[in-house]
Amino acid sequence: MKLIVGLGNPGKQYEKTRHNIGFIALDVLLDRFPFSKKDEDNNSIVYFSKIGGEKVLFLKPLTFMNLSGQAIIEVMNYYKIAKEDVLIIYDDKDLDVGRFRFRSEGSAGGHNGIKNIIAHLGTEKFNRLRIGVGAPINGIKIIDWVLMKLTENEIKQIKDEVLDKSDFVTDFVSDVAFTNIMNKYN
Repeated sequence: MKLIVGLGNPGKQYEKTRHNIGFIALDVLLDRFPFSKKDEDNNSIVYFSKIGGEKVLFLKPLTFMNLSGQAIIEVMNYYKIAKEDVLIIYDDKDLDVGRFRFRSEGSAGGHNGIKNIIAHLGTEKFNRLRIGVGAPINGIKIIDWVLMKLTENEIKQIKDEVLDKSDFVTDFVSDVAFTNIMNKYN
């Protein structure tokens, strides 16, 4: 079983914000890889899918960004999912809008959601996809920047990029080595 997590904040006021890039990406993936069931449990919305015969859970934590690790570890424990079978999708201010960067380990880089996931998993070694939201402009503070709405153009650019590279899901689910996924899509 695989777990693909899109990070974001629940609630209408956070829709289309830079910090919700994980939710936006997950919605694109759910259009491509339909789900058979949707549950709200373990502080998350869980979408149940099957890709190439493999069970896949798509997850939107409802704990708010800074407590994402709590929801993720609950789902991992409940469904007995190993760390290597998890992929976290989140925003990165150090990448240009829509730019992809897969990594198999690394620090939180100042991202509080990732800090919380590292704390709950007890390691910096887990699969992740960082999607660029661009660096703050005009002296805007980082917290204000990530909670700022994306433009319609930026949203389209991000959705198009996610759809264009969505085969990474099939590769991940098929147990393609993560280094190969990094080499193919970065």
